[in-house]
Amino acid sequence: MLVHICCSVDSHHFLEKLQEEFPREKLIGFFYDPNIHPYSEYKLRFYDVKYSCDILGIELIEGEYDLDAWLKLVKGLENEPEKGDRCTVCFDRRLDVSVLKAKELGCKKFTTSLLISPKKSQDKLQIIGDDLANKYGLEFIFRDYRSGNGVELQGKAVKENSLYRQNYCGCLFGLTTQREQQQKLIDEMINPITNQTMPESIEERIELYKKRNILQKENTPFKIVKQRFLNYRLLSGYVSVNKTVIPSYFLAYSTLNNKKTAGQIEYEINNIFYLNRDETKLITLKHFNTLTNNDFKDIFELNKNPISFDDELQLRFVLTNNPFDISCIVVVETIPNSKVEITLNSKVFEDVKEVIVLQ
Repeated sequence: MLVHICCSVDSHHFLEKLQEEFPREKLIGFFYDPNIHPYSEYKLRFYDVKYSCDILGIELIEGEYDLDAWLKLVKGLENEPEKGDRCTVCFDRRLDVSVLKAKELGCKKFTTSLLISPKKSQDKLQIIGDDLANKYGLEFIFRDYRSGNGVELQGKAVKENSLYRQNYCGCLFGLTTQREQQQKLIDEMINPITNQTMPESIEERIELYKKRNILQKENTPFKIVKQRFLNYRLLSGYVSVNKTVIPSYFLAYSTLNNKKTAGQIEYEINNIFYLNRDETKLITLKHFNTLTNNDFKDIFELNKNPISFDDELQLRFVLTNNPFDISCIVVVETIPNSKVEITLNSKVFEDVKEVIVLQ
Protein backbone atom coordinates (compact mmCIF):
# COMPACT_ATOMS: atom_id res chain seq x y z
CA MET A 1 0.00 0.00 0.00
CA LEU A 2 1.31 3.42 -0.94
CA VAL A 3 0.60 6.08 1.69
CA HIS A 4 0.77 9.70 0.61
CA ILE A 5 2.28 11.63 3.52
CA CYS A 6 1.78 15.34 4.15
CA CYS A 7 3.68 15.75 7.45
CA SER A 8 4.78 13.70 10.44
CA VAL A 9 2.17 15.26 12.76
CA ASP A 10 -0.56 13.73 10.61
CA SER A 11 1.26 10.67 9.35
CA HIS A 12 2.80 9.09 12.45
CA HIS A 13 -0.41 8.00 14.21
CA PHE A 14 -2.07 7.36 10.83
CA LEU A 15 0.73 4.95 9.87
CA GLU A 16 0.57 3.27 13.28
CA LYS A 17 -3.15 2.62 12.76
CA LEU A 18 -2.54 1.25 9.26
CA GLN A 19 0.14 -1.09 10.62
CA GLU A 20 -2.37 -2.37 13.20
CA GLU A 21 -5.18 -2.82 10.68
CA PHE A 22 -3.06 -4.18 7.81
CA PRO A 23 -0.29 -6.18 9.56
CA ARG A 24 0.59 -8.15 6.42
CA GLU A 25 0.60 -5.15 4.11
CA LYS A 26 3.90 -3.54 3.13
CA LEU A 27 3.48 0.19 3.61
CA ILE A 28 5.45 2.61 1.43
CA GLY A 29 5.44 6.27 2.43
CA PHE A 30 5.35 8.84 -0.37
CA PHE A 31 6.16 12.42 0.60
CA TYR A 32 4.75 14.56 -2.17
CA ASP A 33 3.93 18.12 -1.12
CA PRO A 34 4.95 20.78 -3.68
CA ASN A 35 2.52 23.17 -1.99
CA ILE A 36 4.81 23.63 1.03
CA HIS A 37 6.59 26.98 1.02
CA PRO A 38 9.31 28.08 1.47
CA TYR A 39 11.63 25.30 0.36
CA SER A 40 13.47 25.27 3.69
CA GLU A 41 10.15 24.48 5.42
CA TYR A 42 9.57 21.71 2.88
CA LYS A 43 12.98 20.18 3.66
CA LEU A 44 12.34 20.39 7.41
CA ARG A 45 9.01 18.57 7.05
CA PHE A 46 10.54 15.90 4.83
CA TYR A 47 13.43 15.51 7.28
CA ASP A 48 10.94 14.99 10.11
CA VAL A 49 8.79 12.54 8.13
CA LYS A 50 11.93 10.51 7.41
CA TYR A 51 12.65 10.42 11.14
CA SER A 52 9.08 9.25 11.85
CA CYS A 53 9.17 6.56 9.16
CA ASP A 54 12.51 5.27 10.46
CA ILE A 55 10.96 4.83 13.91
CA LEU A 56 8.05 2.91 12.39
CA GLY A 57 10.23 0.87 10.03
CA ILE A 58 8.49 2.20 6.91
CA GLU A 59 10.22 2.87 3.59
CA LEU A 60 9.91 6.50 2.47
CA ILE A 61 10.10 7.91 -1.06
CA GLU A 62 10.39 11.63 -1.77
CA GLY A 63 8.35 13.03 -4.66
CA GLU A 64 9.33 15.93 -6.88
CA TYR A 65 9.15 19.45 -5.48
CA ASP A 66 7.41 20.86 -8.55
CA LEU A 67 6.25 24.14 -7.02
CA ASP A 68 5.91 25.97 -10.36
CA ALA A 69 3.45 23.37 -11.67
CA TRP A 70 1.45 23.58 -8.43
CA LEU A 71 1.28 27.39 -8.59
CA LYS A 72 -0.09 27.22 -12.13
CA LEU A 73 -2.81 24.80 -10.99
CA VAL A 74 -4.04 27.07 -8.19
CA LYS A 75 -3.78 30.32 -10.15
CA GLY A 76 -6.87 32.42 -9.49
CA LEU A 77 -7.59 30.61 -6.22
CA GLU A 78 -5.03 32.44 -4.11
CA ASN A 79 -7.65 34.09 -1.87
CA GLU A 80 -9.71 30.95 -1.25
CA PRO A 81 -10.18 30.07 2.45
CA GLU A 82 -8.92 26.90 4.12
CA LYS A 83 -10.96 23.89 2.90
CA GLY A 84 -12.02 25.92 -0.17
CA ASP A 85 -11.51 25.29 -3.89
CA ARG A 86 -7.74 25.82 -3.73
CA CYS A 87 -7.43 22.95 -1.26
CA THR A 88 -9.55 20.75 -3.54
CA VAL A 89 -7.22 21.43 -6.48
CA CYS A 90 -4.26 20.78 -4.19
CA PHE A 91 -5.72 17.43 -3.07
CA ASP A 92 -6.37 16.52 -6.73
CA ARG A 93 -2.77 17.17 -7.67
CA ARG A 94 -1.13 15.39 -4.75
CA LEU A 95 -3.36 12.32 -4.90
CA ASP A 96 -3.14 12.11 -8.70
CA VAL A 97 0.67 12.04 -8.54
CA SER A 98 0.50 9.59 -5.62
CA VAL A 99 -1.72 7.09 -7.43
CA LEU A 100 0.60 7.21 -10.44
CA LYS A 101 3.51 6.45 -8.12
CA ALA A 102 1.50 3.55 -6.65
CA LYS A 103 0.92 2.17 -10.16
CA GLU A 104 4.62 2.55 -10.97
CA LEU A 105 5.61 0.61 -7.82
CA GLY A 106 3.00 -2.11 -8.36
CA CYS A 107 0.96 -1.20 -5.27
CA LYS A 108 -2.66 -2.39 -5.23
CA LYS A 109 -3.86 0.11 -2.63
CA PHE A 110 -3.23 3.77 -1.82
CA THR A 111 -4.31 6.28 0.83
CA THR A 112 -3.25 9.62 2.31
CA SER A 113 -2.45 10.92 5.79
CA LEU A 114 -4.44 14.04 4.89
CA LEU A 115 -7.47 12.05 6.07
CA ILE A 116 -6.49 12.47 9.70
CA SER A 117 -5.82 16.23 9.55
CA PRO A 118 -8.55 18.19 11.39
CA LYS A 119 -8.15 21.02 8.87
CA LYS A 120 -8.83 18.87 5.79
CA SER A 121 -12.18 17.82 4.35
CA GLN A 122 -12.53 14.04 4.49
CA ASP A 123 -15.54 14.17 2.16
CA LYS A 124 -13.53 15.84 -0.59
CA LEU A 125 -10.63 13.46 -0.07
CA GLN A 126 -12.88 10.42 -0.30
CA ILE A 127 -14.47 11.63 -3.55
CA ILE A 128 -11.06 12.33 -5.10
CA GLY A 129 -9.60 9.04 -3.86
CA ASP A 130 -12.53 6.95 -5.11
CA ASP A 131 -12.46 8.65 -8.53
CA LEU A 132 -8.75 7.94 -8.90
CA ALA A 133 -9.21 4.35 -7.75
CA ASN A 134 -11.84 3.78 -10.44
CA LYS A 135 -9.71 5.51 -13.05
CA TYR A 136 -6.53 3.54 -12.39
CA GLY A 137 -7.93 0.24 -11.12
CA LEU A 138 -6.56 0.52 -7.57
CA GLU A 139 -8.23 0.47 -4.18
CA PHE A 140 -8.46 3.71 -2.21
CA ILE A 141 -8.27 3.03 1.53
CA PHE A 142 -10.50 5.55 3.29
CA ARG A 143 -10.13 5.50 7.06
CA ASP A 144 -11.42 8.02 9.57
CA TYR A 145 -8.75 7.60 12.24
CA ARG A 146 -9.44 11.05 13.67
CA SER A 147 -12.92 10.23 14.99
CA GLY A 148 -13.46 9.31 18.62
CA ASN A 149 -10.21 10.04 20.45
CA GLY A 150 -8.08 9.90 17.29
CA VAL A 151 -6.97 13.53 17.46
CA GLU A 152 -5.98 13.07 21.10
CA LEU A 153 -3.96 9.95 20.26
CA GLN A 154 -2.41 11.78 17.34
CA GLY A 155 -1.23 14.59 19.64
CA LYS A 156 0.09 12.04 22.13
CA ALA A 157 2.15 10.32 19.41
CA VAL A 158 3.60 13.68 18.38
CA LYS A 159 4.71 14.47 21.93
CA GLU A 160 6.04 10.99 22.67
CA ASN A 161 8.19 10.98 19.54
CA SER A 162 9.21 14.68 19.71
CA LEU A 163 7.93 15.36 16.21
CA TYR A 164 7.96 18.75 14.50
CA ARG A 165 4.60 20.45 15.00
CA GLN A 166 4.37 23.08 12.27
CA ASN A 167 2.13 26.13 12.81
CA TYR A 168 0.62 26.52 9.32
CA CYS A 169 -0.75 24.12 6.72
CA GLY A 170 2.15 24.62 4.36
CA CYS A 171 1.14 26.66 1.32
CA LEU A 172 2.13 30.25 0.66
CA PHE A 173 -1.44 31.52 0.50
CA GLY A 174 -2.58 29.83 3.69
CA LEU A 175 0.48 31.17 5.48
CA THR A 176 -0.12 34.74 4.30
CA THR A 177 -3.78 34.71 5.37
CA GLN A 178 -3.04 33.15 8.74
CA ARG A 179 -0.27 35.60 9.62
CA GLU A 180 -2.40 38.57 8.56
CA GLN A 181 -5.23 37.39 10.82
CA GLN A 182 -2.77 36.93 13.68
CA GLN A 183 -1.19 40.33 12.88
CA LYS A 184 2.17 38.59 12.99
CA LEU A 185 5.30 39.06 10.94
CA ILE A 186 5.44 36.60 8.03
CA ASP A 187 8.86 35.52 9.16
CA GLU A 188 8.89 32.43 6.93
CA MET A 189 9.09 34.75 3.91
CA ILE A 190 12.10 36.69 5.22
CA ASN A 191 15.44 35.51 3.92
CA PRO A 192 18.38 37.28 5.63
CA ILE A 193 21.15 38.50 3.34
CA THR A 194 23.62 37.10 5.87
CA ASN A 195 24.34 33.50 6.78
CA GLN A 196 23.30 34.14 10.37
CA THR A 197 20.75 31.73 11.86
CA MET A 198 17.97 33.77 13.42
CA PRO A 199 15.97 32.76 16.51
CA GLU A 200 12.84 30.72 15.68
CA SER A 201 13.75 30.67 12.00
CA ILE A 202 13.25 27.54 9.91
CA GLU A 203 17.03 27.12 9.86
CA GLU A 204 17.16 27.12 13.66
CA ARG A 205 14.38 24.53 13.77
CA ILE A 206 16.29 22.31 11.35
CA GLU A 207 19.33 22.41 13.65
CA LEU A 208 17.15 21.62 16.66
CA TYR A 209 15.64 18.53 15.02
CA LYS A 210 19.03 17.36 13.81
CA LYS A 211 20.15 17.50 17.43
CA ARG A 212 17.02 15.55 18.40
CA ASN A 213 17.99 12.78 15.99
CA ILE A 214 21.48 12.56 17.47
CA LEU A 215 20.15 12.39 21.03
CA GLN A 216 17.64 9.75 19.98
CA LYS A 217 20.37 7.58 18.45
CA GLU A 218 22.52 8.02 21.56
CA ASN A 219 19.57 7.09 23.82
CA THR A 220 20.05 10.35 25.69
CA PRO A 221 16.84 11.34 27.55
CA PHE A 222 15.51 14.73 26.46
CA LYS A 223 12.37 16.79 26.05
CA ILE A 224 11.45 19.40 23.48
CA VAL A 225 9.76 22.23 25.38
CA LYS A 226 8.38 25.60 24.32
CA GLN A 227 9.88 28.86 25.48
CA ARG A 228 8.37 32.35 25.25
CA PHE A 229 10.83 35.11 24.39
CA LEU A 230 11.29 38.45 22.62
CA ASN A 231 12.37 37.85 19.04
CA TYR A 232 14.02 40.30 16.65
CA ARG A 233 14.22 40.90 12.92
CA LEU A 234 16.16 43.55 11.06
CA LEU A 235 14.12 44.40 7.96
CA SER A 236 16.30 47.20 6.58
CA GLY A 237 18.81 49.75 7.73
CA TYR A 238 21.49 52.13 6.47
CA VAL A 239 23.73 54.98 7.62
CA SER A 240 24.34 58.18 5.66
CA VAL A 241 27.03 60.82 6.13
CA ASN A 242 26.75 63.98 4.03
CA LYS A 243 23.92 62.30 2.06
CA THR A 244 26.21 59.40 1.15
CA VAL A 245 25.47 55.88 2.39
CA ILE A 246 28.43 54.35 4.20
CA PRO A 247 29.06 50.66 5.01
CA SER A 248 27.40 49.71 8.30
CA TYR A 249 26.32 46.73 10.39
CA PHE A 250 23.45 46.88 12.90
CA LEU A 251 23.77 44.73 16.00
CA ALA A 252 20.82 42.49 16.87
CA TYR A 253 18.02 44.18 18.82
CA SER A 254 18.88 47.60 17.44
CA THR A 255 15.72 49.74 17.33
CA LEU A 256 14.68 53.34 16.66
CA ASN A 257 11.36 54.80 17.78
CA ASN A 258 10.51 56.50 14.50
CA LYS A 259 12.77 54.43 12.23
CA LYS A 260 14.99 57.47 11.62
CA THR A 261 17.40 59.59 13.58
CA ALA A 262 20.10 62.14 12.83
CA GLY A 263 22.79 63.71 14.96
CA GLN A 264 26.48 64.06 15.70
CA ILE A 265 28.89 62.23 17.94
CA GLU A 266 28.62 63.88 21.34
CA TYR A 267 31.25 61.95 23.29
CA GLU A 268 33.23 58.70 23.45
CA ILE A 269 33.70 56.30 26.37
CA ASN A 270 35.78 53.12 26.12
CA ASN A 271 35.73 53.19 22.30
CA ILE A 272 31.94 53.55 22.20
CA PHE A 273 30.81 56.71 20.38
CA TYR A 274 27.50 58.18 21.54
CA LEU A 275 25.23 60.08 19.17
CA ASN A 276 23.43 63.05 20.69
CA ARG A 277 20.05 61.59 19.68
CA ASP A 278 17.94 58.51 20.46
CA GLU A 279 20.46 56.59 22.61
CA THR A 280 22.34 55.59 19.45
CA LYS A 281 25.88 54.28 19.66
CA LEU A 282 28.61 53.60 17.09
CA ILE A 283 31.69 51.43 17.31
CA THR A 284 34.45 50.87 14.80
CA LEU A 285 35.02 47.59 13.00
CA LYS A 286 38.45 47.50 14.66
CA HIS A 287 36.87 47.60 18.12
CA PHE A 288 34.28 45.04 17.04
CA ASN A 289 37.10 42.71 15.96
CA THR A 290 38.90 43.21 19.27
CA LEU A 291 35.83 42.44 21.37
CA THR A 292 34.80 39.38 19.32
CA ASN A 293 38.30 38.08 18.55
CA ASN A 294 37.77 38.36 14.79
CA ASP A 295 39.66 39.89 11.88
CA PHE A 296 36.97 41.13 9.48
CA LYS A 297 38.63 43.22 6.78
CA ASP A 298 35.62 45.41 6.07
CA ILE A 299 31.92 45.81 6.78
CA PHE A 300 31.01 43.94 3.60
CA GLU A 301 32.77 40.83 4.91
CA LEU A 302 31.04 41.23 8.27
CA ASN A 303 27.61 41.48 6.62
CA LYS A 304 28.33 38.47 4.46
CA ASN A 305 29.59 36.21 7.25
CA PRO A 306 28.56 37.66 10.62
CA ILE A 307 29.19 36.18 14.03
CA SER A 308 26.46 34.00 15.54
CA PHE A 309 23.31 35.57 16.93
CA ASP A 310 24.19 34.46 20.47
CA ASP A 311 27.67 35.98 20.16
CA GLU A 312 26.08 39.20 18.96
CA LEU A 313 23.86 39.30 22.04
CA GLN A 314 26.90 38.74 24.22
CA LEU A 315 28.66 41.64 22.49
CA ARG A 316 25.65 43.89 23.09
CA PHE A 317 25.77 43.02 26.78
CA VAL A 318 29.52 43.79 26.92
CA LEU A 319 28.87 47.19 25.32
CA THR A 320 25.85 48.17 27.43
CA ASN A 321 25.99 45.99 30.56
CA ASN A 322 22.21 45.74 30.23
CA PRO A 323 20.46 42.48 29.18
CA PHE A 324 17.35 44.46 28.21
CA ASP A 325 19.06 47.07 26.03
CA ILE A 326 17.45 47.68 22.61
CA SER A 327 19.25 50.87 21.65
CA CYS A 328 20.62 51.21 18.15
CA ILE A 329 24.25 50.07 17.95
CA VAL A 330 26.00 50.36 14.62
CA VAL A 331 29.39 49.08 13.49
CA VAL A 332 31.17 51.33 10.97
CA GLU A 333 34.67 51.29 9.55
CA THR A 334 35.53 54.81 10.74
CA ILE A 335 33.66 57.16 13.06
CA PRO A 336 32.16 60.11 11.14
CA ASN A 337 33.09 63.62 12.30
CA SER A 338 30.02 65.23 10.71
CA LYS A 339 26.25 64.73 10.85
CA VAL A 340 25.10 61.12 10.84
CA GLU A 341 21.70 60.02 9.51
CA ILE A 342 20.40 56.55 10.38
CA THR A 343 17.37 54.78 8.94
CA LEU A 344 16.35 51.56 10.65
CA ASN A 345 13.29 49.34 10.22
CA SER A 346 13.36 46.52 12.75
CA LYS A 347 10.88 44.49 14.78
CA VAL A 348 10.99 43.27 18.38
CA PHE A 349 8.07 40.95 19.02
CA GLU A 350 6.78 38.27 21.37
CA ASP A 351 7.40 34.80 20.05
CA VAL A 352 7.58 31.14 21.07
CA LYS A 353 10.30 28.68 20.15
CA GLU A 354 11.18 25.09 20.92
CA VAL A 355 14.30 24.17 22.86
CA ILE A 356 15.79 20.83 23.86
CA VAL A 357 16.12 20.12 27.58
CA LEU A 358 18.26 17.17 28.63
CA GLN A 359 16.73 15.03 31.37
